[in-house]
Amino acid sequence: MKKLILIGLGALMLCSCTPKEDYPVKQTEFLLNTVCTVAVYNSENNEKSPDELITEGFELVREYENKLSRTIEGSDVSKINNSEGTPIEVSDETIEILKASEYYSELSQGAFDITTAPLSIRWDFEGEDPHVPPADEISELVKKVDYSKVKIDGNFVTLEPPVDAIDLGAIAKGFIADKLKEFLVENGVTSATISLGGNLYAIGENDLENRPFNIGIQNPKSSDGSIIGYVEITDKSLVTSGDYQRFFMEKGKRYHHILDPKTGYPVDNNVSSVTIISDKSIDGDALSTTCFVLGIDKGLELINGISGIDAVFIDKNNNLYFSDGFENELTFTEYNETLVS
Repeated sequence: MKKLILIGLGALMLCSCTPKEDYPVKQTEFLLNTVCTVAVYNSENNEKSPDELITEGFELVREYENKLSRTIEGSDVSKINNSEGTPIEVSDETIEILKASEYYSELSQGAFDITTAPLSIRWDFEGEDPHVPPADEISELVKKVDYSKVKIDGNFVTLEPPVDAIDLGAIAKGFIADKLKEFLVENGVTSATISLGGNLYAIGENDLENRPFNIGIQNPKSSDGSIIGYVEITDKSLVTSGDYQRFFMEKGKRYHHILDPKTGYPVDNNVSSVTIISDKSIDGDALSTTCFVLGIDKGLELINGISGIDAVFIDKNNNLYFSDGFENELTFTEYNETLVS
């Protein structure tokens, strides 16, 4: 295990570039309950402009959100959650993400679990005035957590008791980022960045400067989004899960949104954030949550056993821990950038 004494991180995209003609072409939308930005640095599509491609890409994101969101009425997930144990037919895409979720649940022995939905609903981290639920309620809701009760038969999904709800929030943005990346590449985009909240993807390299994209690592303790360094990325995803992204304070204690499926409470294992670099964003999304729940030792053991995946953990004492392939990827800088480019 490699360790450095530093302060925490999340992920920000940096691009200190000199514009070439009209590039980059950028659009921002509020989707997936977060700020989403696509910036195209080069496209070889002679029929559609970068603006048109980004607009179509965001429409694709909306289509997936309308299938995978727990809170959108009529979505596949909403239908599953209202099924009362009866089989529900869903789209191929929903089956694809459910099978990926099952894979990560089995890989992590339950540290990743989409059936924590009743707990997330009760904690209500996105509400106007969240509070810590009574202990007896948490104990009862934990009994409804069991990924093995999500049954898939063709395109039909059944939730077996006691499970009665799922939530794809820990994996959906990664899944959708991959689909958006595929759409852009298939339509001639050779250089671009995708940001879906904490899920970042770099398509190709920065064509304006003929180098990889710089992805900044954010300090989670800072209020201004400052970074402590960056990684150079080409055709890679970078995803961060952190205790600073969504939380509330009660009686002087921070309660963040990453719940331990076994206890029903926010994970309390000295981890402040986990950043994953991978070829696919769905892997980074699922693994960043998984490793946050597993903790530093078990998380690094898991990552070091998976080819092509790297991670960096930061604990609450400002120590950084790297997977075997990550340490040389991080360049420490004096940057104090605050947002994405």
